[in-house]
Amino acid sequence: MQLTQFSDYSLRTLIYLGLRTDQMVTIEEIAGAYGISESHLTKVVHKLGRLNIIETVRGRRGGMRLNCRPSEVNIGATVRQMEGNLTIAECFDTEHNSCPIEPVCGLTGILGDALEAFMAVLDRYTLADILKDQPAFATLLAIPADRGDSRRVAAPS
Repeated sequence: MQLTQFSDYSLRTLIYLGLRTDQMVTIEEIAGAYGISESHLTKVVHKLGRLNIIETVRGRRGGMRLNCRPSEVNIGATVRQMEGNLTIAECFDTEHNSCPIEPVCGLTGILGDALEAFMAVLDRYTLADILKDQPAFATLLAIPADRGDSRRVAAPS
């Protein structure tokens, strides 16, 4: 199973924001840190904002930040929201399925079990779990260590 680039960029954005809780962060800053397209990231940020996972502020002092604690951002739920379509094979798409063996094929059940197991693992983790080694992330992304902001985000547990 492979997540879309959209989900990948969403998770990377949340990781970056989890490291920068002390300030507003720009799309340009995140794109530069990861070496990814600003235009793709703009779409990701827009959806994360619509889902109320992040807060976005327009204007000169604008940017974005997490809208909740990292411990409240479930990875499985985020992937479901960002992927939208977890159709891993044609037989999972009831509207467009044209596979002639689908009525008797056992692969559908096997793939369904695999997808369920995959998502169950992601459901066990939060953004806080991912951010356990913040100094290493900060080093790899070349960002200063976060001073934190106790008003907004508690330290990961």
